[in-house]
Amino acid sequence: MDLILYRAEAGIARIALNRPEKRNALNAELIAALDSALARSAKDASVRVVLITGAGKDFCAGLDLMALDKSNDPLEHMETARSLAGVLLAIRRHPRPVVAAVQGRALGGGAGIATACDLIVAAESAAIGYPEVKIGFVPAMVAALLRRAVSEKRMFELLVSGEAVAAPEARAIGLVNQVFADAEFEARVEEYVQNLASKSASALSLTKQLLYHTDGMTLEQAIEAGVQMNALSRTTEDAKRGFAGFVKKS
Repeated sequence: MDLILYRAEAGIARIALNRPEKRNALNAELIAALDSALARSAKDASVRVVLITGAGKDFCAGLDLMALDKSNDPLEHMETARSLAGVLLAIRRHPRPVVAAVQGRALGGGAGIATACDLIVAAESAAIGYPEVKIGFVPAMVAALLRRAVSEKRMFELLVSGEAVAAPEARAIGLVNQVFADAEFEARVEEYVQNLASKSASALSLTKQLLYHTDGMTLEQAIEAGVQMNALSRTTEDAKRGFAGFVKKS
């Protein structure tokens, strides 16, 4: 069975974690397959938006602890951690917007994957959590991402309590962008990503690039980066077509 289901059409690359019998728990093979799917979609010029979903009832239950428990080698654990970190960075560095559609539970590393995405949409009954502390583990890599999504105190509470938050609360604290009713979830997700894919491919990519490029900059540096991106965006074919269409209408 393929651990990742992949298809790209109409500007949308669809990546599904496909280990439903294990609630899409992340083992080395699934992490590698996800990394490959992200790279594949990044190289496809027809892709405007990437959608990550989970097969079955849950988005992803996190790292496969049965697999982790088999090794006492620190170097092997370091390699596993780096491979997951590589996926999180691949999502952030992806040239197109990446959307996580969360149903059921997104826990631990699964919550990390969702948090790394540029946008999160969730079913009303979904829950997102970082329960690592409950087993003496640290949600270390996701902390850098979560810190950029919610307030410092809320982040600390999420990480040290280990309790999952329901989708409506996750939206209220800024972790989730949209919450859709369970009965309408698939249709609303489809509508959401199709709307994104209808936008200018260059504008989507450049907007994402600017957003993360300005992390850590002073206000003056961020404004200057905006000046440069503004000027660059005016030279794209999409902008030229947009300008010509506006002039024609006026």
